[in-house]
Order: sequence, then C-alpha cells, then structure tokens
Amino acid sequence: MVNASEFDYNKTADKLRKNGLYQDDHRVRTSIQNARTLLMKGLRWAVGDNAQWLPEYDSVASWLSNNEGRGLLMYGNCGRGKTLIGRRLLPIILNHYCGKIVLCYTAQEMNRHPDEVLSNHVTYLDDIGTEDVCNIYGNKRLIFPEIVDAAERDGKLLIISTNLTLKQLEEKYGIRTKDRLRAITVQVPFKGESLRK
Repeated sequence: MVNASEFDYNKTADKLRKNGLYQDDHRVRTSIQNARTLLMKGLRWAVGDNAQWLPEYDSVASWLSNNEGRGLLMYGNCGRGKTLIGRRLLPIILNHYCGKIVLCYTAQEMNRHPDEVLSNHVTYLDDIGTEDVCNIYGNKRLIFPEIVDAAERDGKLLIISTNLTLKQLEEKYGIRTKDRLRAITVQVPFKGESLRK
C-alpha cells in the first residue's frame, strides 16, 4: 500500500501514458494580445466602413485574450454578428495566432456529416437549434448533444452560434447538455436589434 504522501501523480500518469491508458489535456488555449483591436479590424475587413462595435463584442475579445481552454457560445437575437464573427473572423484569427484550423458547419451540415464533425478538434457550429433529428439509414441521432459530450470528454474547442436562449437550448437538448455547455464554453448573450437592413 502506497502512503498518500508518497503518491506522485506525474509518475503514475507517465506510466499510464506509456501504455496508452492516459491522455493529456488537449484543450485549445487562446492568448491573443490586442484582441479588441484585431476583432474591430476584422469587422471592417468583412463589412467595410459600416462596421460597428457592439457591447457583446467585448466578451468575444476577452475570450480571444484568454479563453482558459473553453469554447465560445454566442446566443441571442438575430442580426447581431454571431455568424460573421464565428464563421468568417474567428477561423482566420485562430489560424494565424494559434495555428488551429476551424472547420465550420451549419446545423443542417452537422446532421448530414455527424461523424466528420465529431472527429474535428476545433469546430464552429452555426444556427444550432434549427436542425431536426439526424436520420441516416434509419438510425436516428441527436447529434449536437453527442458533439458537446465529445468536446467535454476530449478537450475539443466548440464555437457555437444560435438564436435560441439558454432556456430554449435546455428545452431542446436537455439539462445535461446545457450543463456541459456551461462548463466547456464562455457564454455570450447577443442582445438588441438586428443590424440587417
């Protein structure tokens, strides 16, 4: 029997790792300086001189500055820039500053290619909540909860946008998925009127 004071986590983890029985934490961490300036520059690049800085973008910039290994859940009102940031800007920023490839899917594409999405380490999912139950060759699956489970278990980074509220996410996917999302993502509400004209 080993005395608790003599137990060495590093030594035991190394032994398990050598035998393929232990995996290290593979969470993606961001530490991007001047993230606010960088994000505003991206907005101008994407939409031109009409680019506006909205209050919720402060939280996205903070996430870029230090995500603590967590993903990003942008939720709320339509037309506030969630998809623009998630699909167009963050993949470029994360590739340039972190060397990560962000693979982007709509909710419908997620359902058409569930195993492909599950195999990715960094994924952007757009319009979550608009998809139906996945039905491939008669096998019905609710893919989004599977992706959230895999992200928590394997340290994957999820960037998600949805027009649903947190309560609606819970109603659609259950308390378990909502609780895991709370653990693995920074949640940023997008409020206010649509910028679309």
